Amino acid sequence: MRWIILLSLLFPTLAMAEPSTPVANPPLVINAPASISEQQHTIDRGFEQIKLLEQEMAMLSQESRSKTGSAKNIIDMQMLNKNEEIRAELAVLIKQRTPAATEKIISDVKLQVKYLTQADDFLITSIAKKQQELDTAEPEQKLLLQKNLHESIRFYHTILSEQWTNYQWLKLLGVADDKQEAKLIRAIEHRLDFLSATLRFDRQQEDTLAKQSQSASEGEKSAVQLQYLLAQRQVSSDIAGLQQLVNLANKMQIDTTEYTRQLFEATGKLTNELLNTKVIFSILSDGISSAKDWIIQNTPQALFKLAIFLLIVFIFKLLKNFTRRIISRAVSPPTLRMSQLMKDFFISMSGNVVFAVGLLIALSQVGLDLTPILTGFGVAGVIVGFALQDTLSNFASGMMLLIYRPFDVDDFVEAGGTSGKVSHMSLVSTTIKTFDNQILIVPNSKIWGDIIKNITHEKVRRVDMVFGIGYSDDVEKTEAVLKDILAQHPMVLRAPEAMIKLHVLNTSSVDFIVRPWVKTEDYWDVYWDITREVKMRFDREGISIPFPQQDVHIISTPSQPINP
Repeated sequence: MRWIILLSLLFPTLAMAEPSTPVANPPLVINAPASISEQQHTIDRGFEQIKLLEQEMAMLSQESRSKTGSAKNIIDMQMLNKNEEIRAELAVLIKQRTPAATEKIISDVKLQVKYLTQADDFLITSIAKKQQELDTAEPEQKLLLQKNLHESIRFYHTILSEQWTNYQWLKLLGVADDKQEAKLIRAIEHRLDFLSATLRFDRQQEDTLAKQSQSASEGEKSAVQLQYLLAQRQVSSDIAGLQQLVNLANKMQIDTTEYTRQLFEATGKLTNELLNTKVIFSILSDGISSAKDWIIQNTPQALFKLAIFLLIVFIFKLLKNFTRRIISRAVSPPTLRMSQLMKDFFISMSGNVVFAVGLLIALSQVGLDLTPILTGFGVAGVIVGFALQDTLSNFASGMMLLIYRPFDVDDFVEAGGTSGKVSHMSLVSTTIKTFDNQILIVPNSKIWGDIIKNITHEKVRRVDMVFGIGYSDDVEKTEAVLKDILAQHPMVLRAPEAMIKLHVLNTSSVDFIVRPWVKTEDYWDVYWDITREVKMRFDREGISIPFPQQDVHIISTPSQPINP
């Protein structure tokens, strides 16, 4: 009866169901029962349970013949579970066996071997048929057919594992079938090789379809994506099947080093098998071999591309320097009214633009697609524009400063709350060196948005000074002395003419304004020299330089008598 029931489970409708995870076979360890009576009771109960399960399976098999679709699949699932329960009971009987029960147990195990052998043959034929149907099916039917095929393959691997358990039971019972066990080992080895080759092929197909799906047109995309999905599922099934067989092969003492390495490459998952020294050595050896092959195949081409890249970069570096010299000569004529900052900007930008173009050409020659890069620059430009609004404001201010030229390099300016000599300017900032030799980096937006005072823009400057004398001093004599001091100083210009005037009558002094004209670079020398000379001449001429003072007059009045 059991043989008929098992074959009923192997018809194509079985593959429509999602088989449950097989019940793990109990370890083959003999546990001594507490007493002979309890042992016999356990054995009797086991045989009775097996008989009941077989009767239930017979009823389910009868019911399955009148069902279709998902209802039939559910009944088939129940029958599979019942069969696993039978095997679990059989495992218990083997543990608790007695000499009297051993013969019957051996008979049942051999019957299991026979059933699984017939199931093995049936599934091999069924899998081949389903594979042929999948290959010739319409695209919309392939997903379902592929799922059915994968379930049949998984069930086939489960049968192989259970068959191995049967042979171990027979060995434990003293009737080992070494010939059939060796045949099963060879079948497992062959199946491992086949699945390994299948996994390599299917992974290549998956990679190829992944690339095609990215470059496919809109009309081709749906078909390519379906093929890519089928390839992904096929690879997943290959990995699951190979892992299932590797676990079984490890029990058979079959060397699974290469298959374990292949599973690690396919999944990237760390398992206990990877701690094996052979597996680690295999992974390292394969990595070194792959690296050597890659170097041998790609080094000549890579070196040639590198040489082309370096040659193009070198040529455009020479062109950059040549362009800078040409632009430098073009902006150098004195008739061209252009600030030094503007000249430096054109010279620098021209060279950088030429080199940037050369770099893009060099990258394109080594096989780099520039379209995504340029597109990325455009997108990044928008993002950076929002993120760096202040920097862009500085950039715009720098362009305005270059266009309107309020100052130039080496000019002394007061701008952006600072004062000093303009040392350098870029499109975002201006470098100012103060009189005490500090370096200040001022944002261009702060300079352009404030008052700019260029102290050294003109060639000549007027030195404004004020000197005070006492009210008792001779005004005409003072004027003569001041004129003589200016006339004798070599840096004071004769034209424009200096100005010396009595300016204001202050509370403590009579103030003269002294305003000589000098070259811009002589401003401070003249200022300090004349101030020193005025003090010395006033002292010699007896002219006082008063300090703030105030006269206080006290008026006394006679006191009035106090009337009593």
